Amino acid sequence: QLQLVESGGGLVQPGGSLRLSCAASGNALDYYAIGWFRQAPGKERERVSCISRSGQSTNYADSVKGRFTTSRDNAKNTVYLQMNSLKPEDTAIYYCAADPFSSSCSSATVWGQGTQVTVSS
Repeated sequence: QLQLVESGGGLVQPGGSLRLSCAASGNALDYYAIGWFRQAPGKERERVSCISRSGQSTNYADSVKGRFTTSRDNAKNTVYLQMNSLKPEDTAIYYCAADPFSSSCSSATVWGQGTQVTVSS
């Protein structure tokens, strides 16, 4: 059974960068499209990015386009989210999730436990 574990969150100043990792175990990650989602206190969960099984296709929320990049290394069973030019409004718990059904990450069935990202001076 697939399990996902996020890491790499933390406290960073505005304009800074972080790289999140989503490590998979229990099954090969290349069976799944992988999405990054985030949820801030009092707000709905937002899909930040999605990467296809092969990694050839990616898409991003308008709020992070040009600043965030998702990539994957199927040999390492890991997906990444590189976050640059971070803003206070990026503060949230970030989750990765696996979608075995579609390339849009809209049908994720397995979720990680989340990692906190705080952008503050």
